Amino acid sequence: MILVLQGFSAAQAGSYEDFFAAIRRDRADVIQDLLRRGFDPNTPDPQSQKGLLIAVGVPSPEAAKALIAWPQTDLNILNSAGESALMLASLRGYEDLVAALIMRGAYVNKPGWAALHYAATNGHLSIMKRLLEAHAFIDAESPNGTTPLMMAAQYGSIDAVKLLLDEGADALMKNQQNLTALDFARRANRTDAAELIAKAIRAKQPRSRSGW
Repeated sequence: MILVLQGFSAAQAGSYEDFFAAIRRDRADVIQDLLRRGFDPNTPDPQSQKGLLIAVGVPSPEAAKALIAWPQTDLNILNSAGESALMLASLRGYEDLVAALIMRGAYVNKPGWAALHYAATNGHLSIMKRLLEAHAFIDAESPNGTTPLMMAAQYGSIDAVKLLLDEGADALMKNQQNLTALDFARRANRTDAAELIAKAIRAKQPRSRSGW
């Protein structure tokens, strides 16, 4: 019995090392073989990082796709910063991974910071559109009340700002510092974004009788 247990432990140790090495080398074939043999895809590495988050972060796209496709993979695990695989893929512009994660049911509307915040930050339009088509909350609020439009206004592209406004983002919302998206744009000296947001605000204000 002792010999059997020792053999099992050695096999598991080998699989453990092989699994994380395969992720970093983007070897989907090795990962699939280990998963078929019963390796748990949600096993943490020595730094408590899960395989899917490592694969998206490296990046190792083929390894990530293999893990996303595996039914037992927890697609909604979070790293120490509270970020999911969908959030990381959205931030970095990995549209194929975003599409695969959405198709497999990853949470689009995670409470707090969400994937749409992250996509808007770097102006990844095609990913923003995918998230909105998957019913992402356009005015999702971070823990301090920051919305995707605010992130786009300060960091993203003018096209990202326009997309959110066109899709109905509320330009008058304020975060906990009492700042609007217009304030975010002005603070970052984003005159193009500020002008676009100001125009959207004016368009929604009721006209006075003298304007008729």
